[in-house]
Amino acid sequence: MMSTQRQSELPELNDADVVRLAQHGDAAAFERIYQLHRRKVYNLCLRMTGDRTEAEDLTQDVFLQLLRKIDTFRGESAFSTWLHRMSVNIVLMRFRKKPKAETPLDTIINPEEDSRTLPKEFGQPDLRLNGVIDRITVQAAINELPPGYKVMFILHDIEGYNHDEIAEMFGCSVGNSKSQVHKARLRLRELLQNAIGRTRHRHRKLMRGSLALRRLKYICEYANA
Repeated sequence: MMSTQRQSELPELNDADVVRLAQHGDAAAFERIYQLHRRKVYNLCLRMTGDRTEAEDLTQDVFLQLLRKIDTFRGESAFSTWLHRMSVNIVLMRFRKKPKAETPLDTIINPEEDSRTLPKEFGQPDLRLNGVIDRITVQAAINELPPGYKVMFILHDIEGYNHDEIAEMFGCSVGNSKSQVHKARLRLRELLQNAIGRTRHRHRKLMRGSLALRRLKYICEYANA
């Protein structure tokens, strides 16, 4: 159990000092790292899996792995970047271990081809997705993507990995990464357009209901005049 005095000393240290202390077995420093980064790690796991329980399990796995591997951090990148990559790798390892009926790795690298004709230019930003609809609806649409599209879309368009890095993670070609991200954008746009259509339909029904109530009120008032 860390002392209150030890806890109070840590906020005065910078991140590099806290990491160095944790590398030397300082429990209070490791607790500090956990408190600083657990929410970001959990959110990443949740975005990639779409399952809160699994995201919680993966977050614990990440910090258990960090406890074992923190001494391998050499400071060649920011600690947060290093931890982020570790988290992604642990999520991908979980996908690899899933039974084939759930999410086999080959469905992530080579998801079922879309039967529709797709544009030939891959990997370019799709500006038509920008500002289309609110964040909650976008997240719901992302969760509906097939596993392969979803993971590569999140890594590239949300987490900021480039196609070379993604190709290295999956052991696939850069062209494959670009293709899957592009197809994910097309599918996401379709899902968003469907969501917009459903929203407009509900809005029209509400408007019609409101108009009918106003007409009924007018008729009743006229009859009582």
